[in-house]
Amino acid sequence: MKYNVDIHVVLSTFEDMDDFHDDPDEASERLNFILHAMYDRADEDIETERLEKLLHHVWESWQQDSHLLEIDDDELLDWVDHTLATWDDAGNEEIS
Repeated sequence: MKYNVDIHVVLSTFEDMDDFHDDPDEASERLNFILHAMYDRADEDIETERLEKLLHHVWESWQQDSHLLEIDDDELLDWVDHTLATWDDAGNEEIS
């Protein structure tokens, strides 16, 4: 259930991004935008473990991505929607 996951626990800070981005504050904001979008767009009755894995996948996919600051909101939201729609098919259930 979605309400079992506290989104604030998984949000990034500039320190998380400092080693990977020239503007760690902006990079942190972008990553947090994606994390919030994933959380907000997930079904209310999503299994807790599945949502946790999806949020982990966001971190793994975007924290070190050098293009994070170049991608606009609509493209990031498309990525979130695609990830939510294809998660079971992508073979990502093993991510822990």
